[in-house]
Formats: sequence, C-alpha cells, structure tokens
Amino acid sequence: MDMKLELVAIPVTDVERAIVFYKDKIGFNLDHDHTVNEKLRFIQMTPPGSACSICFGIGITDEMKPGCIKGLQMVVKDAKAAHDELKERGVNVTDVEVQAWGKLVHFEDPDGNSWTLQELPTRS
Repeated sequence: MDMKLELVAIPVTDVERAIVFYKDKIGFNLDHDHTVNEKLRFIQMTPPGSACSICFGIGITDEMKPGCIKGLQMVVKDAKAAHDELKERGVNVTDVEVQAWGKLVHFEDPDGNSWTLQELPTRS
C-alpha cells in the first residue's frame, strides 16, 4: 500500500501575515486561497519542487494552538545558499549547523512554528 503525505495543516494567528511570510519570504507557491464564508477560508501553499503542501486559514486549525508545529523539515540542495537567500529576504535563520546527517538551517514562522532545511550528506 502506497501512502503519500501531501498536506500538513499549520495553525497561524494572522492569515494575511502567514501568506506574506510563506510566499514572499520563504518562496512557497500560493496554490489556493478560497473563502467559503466568514467562518471558513482555506489557503494552500507548496514549497517549490515539493509534493507536500501546507494549509492554514480560518476554520482550518481551530483546535491547534498557533506555534505548536515543530520540526517540519524540507530538503535543499545547498544549505548555505538557502541560508543566504532566506536571510536576504529578511527571515531570521540560524547559522548552518553541520551534523552527520547533513547540514541544517532552522527558522520559525511569525507564530513560532519551526522548520528545518536539510542538505543531505553525500552518500557513498
């Protein structure tokens, strides 16, 4: 049985601020922004090259506390280049951290949901 993770809900306090952060600062594509009514708005965004998207909005993550998502991870080709690009866009990123499992860069969205970018180590 194949299973593909394709959507992760992210709780945020300010939908417009989250759209700006993920689209303009991180570089995600805005796939959907659909308002059903004043109690339901669905936003879906996807990192370039990813098969998995995030969603947030109004009435989407009501049972989740903004900032509770920790340790989301995306793989990048070059951690230093990703670090430099995000820093240039105004994202508060950590220095590149070197571990046996790769080079890592960490950041948080405006609500404290945390992300890691990983450059995979060279495989022999």
